[in-house]
Parts: sequence; C-alpha cells; structure tokens
Amino acid sequence: MLSLKHYEDVAFADRLALLAADLLDGAVVFGLDRDLHLHRLEDDDRVPVFDLVPDRNLDFPDVAGDVSLNVHGGGQYPRVTAERPSNPESGASLAVIVAARNEADRITATVGALRGAFPRAAIWVADDASTDGTAEVAMAAGAQVVSRGRPHGKGANMTAAAEAALSDGVAPRLVLLCDGDLDDSAERLTPLVAAVEAGECDLAVAAFGRRVGGGFGLALGFAHWAIQRLCGFDADAPISGQRAMRTEALRAALPFARGYGMEIGMTVDAVRAGYRVGEYELDLSHRTTGRTIAGFIHRGRQFLDFARAYLSRRRFG
Repeated sequence: MLSLKHYEDVAFADRLALLAADLLDGAVVFGLDRDLHLHRLEDDDRVPVFDLVPDRNLDFPDVAGDVSLNVHGGGQYPRVTAERPSNPESGASLAVIVAARNEADRITATVGALRGAFPRAAIWVADDASTDGTAEVAMAAGAQVVSRGRPHGKGANMTAAAEAALSDGVAPRLVLLCDGDLDDSAERLTPLVAAVEAGECDLAVAAFGRRVGGGFGLALGFAHWAIQRLCGFDADAPISGQRAMRTEALRAALPFARGYGMEIGMTVDAVRAGYRVGEYELDLSHRTTGRTIAGFIHRGRQFLDFARAYLSRRRFG
C-alpha cells in the first residue's frame, strides 16, 4: 500500500490499495483536479518506491487535469484504472463537511442522518488523525474522508477538507459544516440550509435549544465579547460549529482560524466581508464536557484558541 500526502500532511490515499508495480509500469492514471506537491512515495515497509523522490521534491504538473486522483470513500475503496475515475457526487449543489476526531462511536449515525436529510449532498469527513478508526468507519458509512497524518486542530483540518470539497469538480453552491458527534440529531440541520437557500442570510448558525454540560461560561462569554468587539455582531451562539453558508461566504473565511478559534474567526471574517449572519435555535444533541478535570482542560484549550483568533483579527490604529 502506498501513502500519498501533500505538503500539509493530508493523507490523500492512506487506505487506497495500490501495488508499487502498478504505479511504476505506467498503467495507473491518478485523478486530481488541483496541484499535488508530492514529496515522498513509500510502500508499507517505508521503502521509497523510486530513488529520485526521497532526494528531491517532485511536483506534479500545475495544470488541472494533467494528473488525476480519486481516493475518496463512498463506502468502498475506488477502483483505479487507466481512465480518469468519476465521482458521482462531484458538482452537488450542497457539500457537507463534518469535523471529527475520535468519533468512531457516533460518526456512522451522524453521516447516516446527514445522508437522510440531504440525499444528494457530497458528504466529507475531516478526520483529524483519529486513533479510534473514525476515518475507516466514516468511509464505510459512505462519506468521503480527508485524513490527517498527525493532529492539526479543528481549524486547520476543516480548512483542508473545505479546500478539497471546493476543488472536487464543480464547486457546490452551499456548504454545511457540522460536528461529528451530533449523532441522529444531525438530521435536524435542514433549517440552516433552507434559510440560506431562501435568502434570509448568507451564513446560518445553529443555536442549541438545550444546553447540557459545560463549565461556568467564561470561554463562551469571551467568544461573544470578542466577536462583538471585532465586528459588531451580537452572537447568541458564538462557538457553534453547525453552520450553513454560501460558497462565497466560506471562501471569505478561509483559511479558518487556528483550532477552536475557527468559529469566532469565521463569523468575524464573514461580517467584515459584508455577509449577513443569522442564528436559528435547533433541537440538537452532542457530546458534552462537564465540570470535570478533563472538561476544564478542554475549555482551557478552547479559551487559548479563542484568544489567538481575537488577537489575529484585532485591528490597530
């Protein structure tokens, strides 16, 4: 098996079975509609496939279509042939991108609920180097997976997945972002997409109808203050990861802010770019962290990322 990764360590084909001999004899055509900067090809034993690659970087041609690569799931590993593989979900009007890290116990239900709610959408799972098999479970559920070789944090990982979704054939008109721990409640995200489609707003954010778990509200309060201070928007759900938006609004927010600061940065960037933000209360459920040591550590990391997002977007003078 070969491991193909681009310069940000995104695994394009960690789970795509290819014989090195098939690659070297020229019978395989890879399909990729964007630049692929390939720095190393190795087999399962970490032996270089050919000697030139470890010694110097090898960049595939810059012209889209010169090389092709289809490595996404759809429930099974794609068959590689000498012809350009086709992706039946390419060009879908809606792309759904699911943030996940160690969500193997919930990702099947989440992807299934999304598929039921949005049967024609392209569903992507942004797996941030999960150690519990989340990527494999998501692929078995029918999602396309962008997997990280090592943890990069939510913002960077979702940026990689968003860029992959936008470059997969014809870009979607709308994009829905959500977290992988929503389980069956993911089917209730339809009002967000409907609000953007109806022109009520350009970025629709879900506010949880029921608050379960959490700490003392310090991190949440800071996130609200930071957004209002930076762009004037009074957010009721400043850190909700459940968001539908026009593709143009998504592009204005890329790359996302680091780690858990992603949602703060997204809201600020969208408002500053002139896009309208709306919030909608939905009956959603997710994995919660309580007032435990682990919970306080998690919220401490959140707070640091929130502060970084605020400082990176603060305007002086």
